[in-house]
Amino acid sequence: MRAGPTSFAVDLPDGCRRNDRPHPTNIRPAGIEPRGIAVGICEGRVCIVTGAGRGIGREYALMLAAEGARVVVNDLGGARDGSGTDAGPAAEVVAEITAAGGEAVANTDNVADFAGAKAMIDQAVDTFGGLDVVVNNAGILRDRMLTNMTEAEWDAVINVHLKGTFAPAHHAAAYWRERSKAGEDNDARLINTTSVSGIYGNPGQTNYGAAKAGIASFSFIASLELARYGVTVNAIAPAALTRLTEDLGMGQVDEAARDAMSPRWIAPVVTWLASTESAGVTGRVIEASGQVLAIAEGWHRGPAARPADDPVAAGEIITSLLADARPPADMNGADRS
Repeated sequence: MRAGPTSFAVDLPDGCRRNDRPHPTNIRPAGIEPRGIAVGICEGRVCIVTGAGRGIGREYALMLAAEGARVVVNDLGGARDGSGTDAGPAAEVVAEITAAGGEAVANTDNVADFAGAKAMIDQAVDTFGGLDVVVNNAGILRDRMLTNMTEAEWDAVINVHLKGTFAPAHHAAAYWRERSKAGEDNDARLINTTSVSGIYGNPGQTNYGAAKAGIASFSFIASLELARYGVTVNAIAPAALTRLTEDLGMGQVDEAARDAMSPRWIAPVVTWLASTESAGVTGRVIEASGQVLAIAEGWHRGPAARPADDPVAAGEIITSLLADARPPADMNGADRS
């Protein structure tokens, strides 16, 4: 048994589905050991994972497949900054899944293209007969301090992250709504990707942070809208060492630290959220890494007072309130000093 959170490596509780279907445990992400059962917690569920050709998304796709899901592996195959295309990464993940006895199909649509996002949703339905889960994971980085950031750098990051979350979510939600209106039950999941850079703030990432903060708010509002259709919506704030982060100082660490920053720690969280077992969880942001698993709490009203119609008096009130208010969080979620 590997070291780490034991909740990810225990037998399924009584009442979970079991049958004689072979469990493709050899496609589990490295370091995640099987539970010795025949059926995974995502058995038969149809899942889309965007940006699944490499990094965190690849780990999601492999574990979902190992837990019995049929997976649409989406990846445009672009570079770290979003430039270029390459169908190879998505195809390689699909080959790895199918060689181990799982079911998967590749998709190379651009998630930020509205028509492309619909084609991806349609592919899942046409190929596997339905859709249960969308994991919006695709992303790029074009970091720059605000004074030096170009319009193109801003637009590219906002487009991939924010519109690339909206477009698949829109088409998936429309599919689930039509099923609901037709009298069919959904037990569906929309799992989005935010970041501590967005919810806590990190210099040099106004574009990325703005997009990720927007995704956190998007997820909460969407959870309120889609509950009536049998859809839960949550967001993950992952921290991992991938090609997006290896040149941000995260690559210069020892072996133990590298293991703690492996994407393998995040995949179990997303896999559980994708399963039917998470039906009661919605509208939440979950921080996930090899160092912490936590619930990020959103905006709450802090100290308050009656307003004033004089600017000097208003300033005095605000100053007094700030003295009692909790400071913003740092990148570790603790009070910023």
